[in-house]
Amino acid sequence: MSLTEFEWDTVNCARCSLCKWVDPWELTSERFAKVCPAVARYLFDAYSCQGKMDVALGLMRGELEFTESLLDIVYKCNLCGACDIMCKRSRELEPLLMFKALRAKCIEDGQIIPEHMFLIDSLKREDNVFGEPKSKRGAWAEGLELKDINKKKAEVLFHVGCRYSYDADLLDILRGVVDILQASGVDFGIAGSEEACCGGRAYELGYQGEAGNFAEDVQGRVKASGATTLVTACSDCYAAFKYTYPLLGKELPAEVLHITEYLERLLKEGRLNLTQDLGLKVTYHDPCHLGRLSEPYIPWEGSRGAYGRHTPPKEFRRGTFGCYDTPRNVIRQVPGVELAEMERIREYSWCCGSGGGVWEAYPEFASWTAAERIEEALSTGAEALVTACPWCERAFKDSVVESGAPIKILDLTELVLLAAGDGKKKSKE
Repeated sequence: MSLTEFEWDTVNCARCSLCKWVDPWELTSERFAKVCPAVARYLFDAYSCQGKMDVALGLMRGELEFTESLLDIVYKCNLCGACDIMCKRSRELEPLLMFKALRAKCIEDGQIIPEHMFLIDSLKREDNVFGEPKSKRGAWAEGLELKDINKKKAEVLFHVGCRYSYDADLLDILRGVVDILQASGVDFGIAGSEEACCGGRAYELGYQGEAGNFAEDVQGRVKASGATTLVTACSDCYAAFKYTYPLLGKELPAEVLHITEYLERLLKEGRLNLTQDLGLKVTYHDPCHLGRLSEPYIPWEGSRGAYGRHTPPKEFRRGTFGCYDTPRNVIRQVPGVELAEMERIREYSWCCGSGGGVWEAYPEFASWTAAERIEEALSTGAEALVTACPWCERAFKDSVVESGAPIKILDLTELVLLAAGDGKKKSKE
């Protein structure tokens, strides 16, 4: 995907600033009215969607050249997609795709920031974003009786992802997922140390070729496993499987489900029962990659004529069909849990701060973004903030430790595990 493919988009951006705000009809307060973390943090238009449109156009026309300040603008972006959704309310442009093409242009021209160089080197060397030994990727499963998908067939392939595989603080959540699946009688297996990164972060950073290589690896593993369903608890992986892989021509030969979707299925089938009254008021954070960024890829081939008309007509991803209802449905089935919504939810959700390489390169910005969401969660009066992404969990847990905010951070599977109690035991029987 070349940056020049998006010249029409950059020229025809109206510079209307709608990309910075929640839709007017959805506004509840001025305090939580913004959707773009970058422009909210740095208060300069260059960091906004329309600002990056200007940067891209300037590069294409030779009016700008790469500088440290320009790269700062390009990479201080979570790629959360909120601006893309807001833009499509009035203009049928593709800001998010343009941003990714802009980063690919940076890579082609050797404009790489050191923190991202470490990340991509880690991916090439150890198949994960942390630079941890690939041999330890399956260490989280030590002591568990799990089927090795590389040796035995299974109906379900459970893809763990980098963050869950190597973050010791999230180990209990991951093992909790296994407990639920086993208790529900699911025939599943894992790839263990043979599992590789989904490649989603590589694609976000502009390394399109590397992302394609990771997609081929996962594609081949799914085919070899014979699994008919691929389940992941990582929202980043989920979005990569649902959108990025088909975009790269690497669609997976299996049904792709996030763990929240699979939990809802198990509950509907009566294979999982929630019996414990938790007596807890919670609020739910929509992860970007589980929400607006998880809409399936919609292929289109054609031409663009006068006034941007597409022939044949193009169907756009507008963020409304992400995985929003499913996690809420599961939460509402937990006895004694009250769900109090934040102001910015569903496609308007505020990012946790971890995406787009920001967590690795600009930790202060990532921390600020997470703290903003924690403040919004506290405004609901909730005792716990529930989410369904390990990157969001890590960001929020760190933020709470740093600020001392009086709120618990829970993964949705933790909530289900707490509520399962006797229901989980009955499922085993």
